[in-house]
Amino acid sequence: MVSRAERNPVADWWFTVDKLLLIAFLALIFGGIVLSLAASPAVAERIGIADSYYFVKRQALFAIPAVITLIGVSFLNPKQIRRAALAGFVVCVILLILTLLVGPEVKGSRRWITILGMSVQPSEFMKPMFAVLVGFLLAEGQKRPDLPGRSFSLLLLGIVAALFVAQPDFGQTMLICLTWAGLFFISGMSWMWIVVFAGAGATGILSAYTLVPHVRSRIERFMNPEAGDTFQVQTAQEAFINGGWWGQGPGEGTFKRILPDSHTDFVFAVLGEEFGLILCMCLALVFAFVVLRGISHAMKENDGYVRLATTGLIMQFGLQSCINMAVNLHLMPAKGMTLPFISYGGSSLVAVALSMGMLLALTRKRPDQTRFVAPIEFSPLPSRG
Repeated sequence: MVSRAERNPVADWWFTVDKLLLIAFLALIFGGIVLSLAASPAVAERIGIADSYYFVKRQALFAIPAVITLIGVSFLNPKQIRRAALAGFVVCVILLILTLLVGPEVKGSRRWITILGMSVQPSEFMKPMFAVLVGFLLAEGQKRPDLPGRSFSLLLLGIVAALFVAQPDFGQTMLICLTWAGLFFISGMSWMWIVVFAGAGATGILSAYTLVPHVRSRIERFMNPEAGDTFQVQTAQEAFINGGWWGQGPGEGTFKRILPDSHTDFVFAVLGEEFGLILCMCLALVFAFVVLRGISHAMKENDGYVRLATTGLIMQFGLQSCINMAVNLHLMPAKGMTLPFISYGGSSLVAVALSMGMLLALTRKRPDQTRFVAPIEFSPLPSRG
């Protein structure tokens, strides 16, 4: 056991880290391996891989660096997180450019690059770097009137959005735009800017619908199922219906055998069929717990940079979770976005672990930490004349 009397990095970390969040993240990583065991053997058989447990073994292997990253990054202090985010941002920009130049084209997009024999998706690692840096710039802009923090944050958004659109990856582009807009709003913007950004967002969506065929196709299929192939979403819905409240039982699902991407983007549907809607709601509650606890930390934080960076990281986590589950339930057009910690994929798993490791680091109790407490105003008692 670790004693409070001990003064070493491990003891300091143990008594300052949010253990409930840490347990939630480790539980989600373990849940991802279990769901990979349920969903991926059928995929391996369908695509002709001899080892039915190929994806399960790889997911378990990916979990090792993910846990190391999650815990290792949580040892850092806020200043180190900021410096790491800046260095990571530069590296990710370089990798995204190289991906566009030499990355393989898969389904009309260039999102992957091979590094030391491993396929890496740089956009996944860019997201937490972006959230932390935007939070820092907006906070510094509030403290230092001479620093155009909002303008610099807008420049970062332009760089990242341009690189994402060039791939193209409109789902991730939408996610970082929503993150930036949320942080900009929280940092205190006028209603004029709200109208401007709402108009810009609507213009961007309309432009994507008009100019990008696959975006238009997805939206039209969502609005009118008869407008095109809706096999994925219809199969996912049938999986939920077949599972009912309590599910068919582990390994007893049938729709995973024909559902494309059942181990990645549509793993939530596999959960629904085999384990039922009750367990789906339990998983959604775990995600909600993480988001609400992260927001609670941010609301109590008096350091502007830590508050905004924490909010940005938790926004990305919550939005990505909601988008994936909404797509599985046919509440949104398909976005090709993974379910954090649950969907199969090394880049996604390690990148989310990096993001949540940053969250754990920023929300640790610090000796110099001051908590923000909202002032309470008392109205005068009415006179009894």
